[in-house]
Amino acid sequence: MTDVIYREAVRADLPAVIALLADDVLGKARDFTEVDEAYERAFADITADPRNQLIVAEQAGELVGCLQITYIPGLGRHGSERSLIESVRVRSDRRGQGLGRDLMTWAIDQARQRGCALVQLTTDRSRTDAHRFYLGLGFVSSHEGMKLAL
Repeated sequence: MTDVIYREAVRADLPAVIALLADDVLGKARDFTEVDEAYERAFADITADPRNQLIVAEQAGELVGCLQITYIPGLGRHGSERSLIESVRVRSDRRGQGLGRDLMTWAIDQARQRGCALVQLTTDRSRTDAHRFYLGLGFVSSHEGMKLAL
């Protein structure tokens, strides 16, 4: 998709990013559609942190996708950094057209250029289509993930 631009989000993108997060089966239950103080604070924290990037995919002036990349330093793998990708979303009317693949490939290339040893992500067990998608990109289901809601 040569006409799609991948770039770091700016504050003006926040309403569209929030809408992408909420336009999802799981997101409908845990995200809001309006920007509030919590979203403002989180956006400010992400953009102020050099190890975090909120990336948007823009086409013809419209946001059509997003994801967040966090670069994690570690001692494992001989002190290598790893890339964690979260909140991958493609606008519902654009799904199934290759945009998600291109967005993820772009993010993986960023990690490779940065010298990361690996890219990791989590995906909800109920997202069977997402599992197939990530396996098709070369990810392997190598670990059992756990979360503790606070």
